[in-house]
Amino acid sequence: MQPTATVLVYSNNSNTREQVRLATGRRPAPDVPVVEFLECATPDAVLRELDRGGIDVCVLDGEAVPMGGMGVCRQIKDEVFDCPPVLLLIGRPQDAWLATWSRAESAVTLPVEPVEFAAALAALLREKKALNA
Repeated sequence: MQPTATVLVYSNNSNTREQVRLATGRRPAPDVPVVEFLECATPDAVLRELDRGGIDVCVLDGEAVPMGGMGVCRQIKDEVFDCPPVLLLIGRPQDAWLATWSRAESAVTLPVEPVEFAAALAALLREKKALNA
């Protein structure tokens, strides 16, 4: 059986979560594992799932309400031991500096562009795999 990667997707918007799933497909690149999604619509759900463990990458919507993905990212980087890498979805390219402030490892703009998103997600999965090897 092939290993899988668990990707947590946080957005209060179900359409954004769907864009992430569709852009990823079964796997974002041939050299990374098949992806299983864990969807969260609230910041509390994100914290609960991270406490359970087993998350390989987090995809956080910077435009989510009531708490945006940038704030959630900064919080989990401070509070979660061995926090998984974060791919932040940002509203404008000019917001990239905020993604840096939040300590996200990567950022792409909304709406999700499938090729750009898959490449960014695959890069984070490769880094995670290399660190665990």
